[in-house]
Amino acid sequence: MEEHAPGGKSPGLLQSLRNLAATLVALLHTRLELLATELEEERLRIAQLIFWALIGLLFLTLGVLMLTVFVLIVFWDTHRVAVAAVLAAGYLALGIVTVLVARSKARARSRLFSESLGELAKDRERLSS
Repeated sequence: MEEHAPGGKSPGLLQSLRNLAATLVALLHTRLELLATELEEERLRIAQLIFWALIGLLFLTLGVLMLTVFVLIVFWDTHRVAVAAVLAAGYLALGIVTVLVARSKARARSRLFSESLGELAKDRERLSS
């Protein structure tokens, strides 16, 4: 003869439901930890990218400035106005190209949380079968 818990449910069923709930909570906890880790990695990657871009921009600016001064000094007595105009036009063209490239890179960003989404898709597939 089986013993039943108050309410007519067997202790085995109640324990199974508790185990299922505990498993689901643990699964959700793991996925949230993965999501937080990915978010932190992306934040660090962006911070490093900005740092190195600013350092590179600083040295490129100094190099271009010194090169411009050098070219102007070389052509000071003959064609300084023409050289200054050509250099200015070249810098403007390079600036426009750089802005266009940066805009296309910003539109083609990486897929954030791809690992978390993949794991959640696997979980959904396992639970549905």
